[in-house]
Amino acid sequence: MLENDSVVLTVIVVDDCEDIRQVLRLVLEGRGYRVLEAENGQVAVELAKRKCPDLILMDLNMPVLDGLAATRLLRGLDGLCRVPVIAVSAYPKECCQADAFAAGCDEYISKPVDFEELHNLLNSLLAA
Repeated sequence: MLENDSVVLTVIVVDDCEDIRQVLRLVLEGRGYRVLEAENGQVAVELAKRKCPDLILMDLNMPVLDGLAATRLLRGLDGLCRVPVIAVSAYPKECCQADAFAAGCDEYISKPVDFEELHNLLNSLLAA
């Protein structure tokens, strides 16, 4: 189980596709994380305010509030401004990575998600 000072780390998975959320949940829970889910950026921001996650996996293209706008909102909130955000997108890095970083994302990963790459990113960001 992945722990930080004997506390299980919490990750919010934000994606409008329930199947993607479920797959990421299974992978992350299998690695010892506590996983919360949000179907759009607005729900993610409200959930993050209540649960103070250790990291957020943020889809970029969603209804209601997209991932870029949600990340900008999170970066303006005390207590959440330093929570690592990994942008997750169906678009290749060359297309959207710069916009994701400008919005405040810490890393970018393309779909379909390479789970080993994701694991390495999580370890890197959560060790900081």
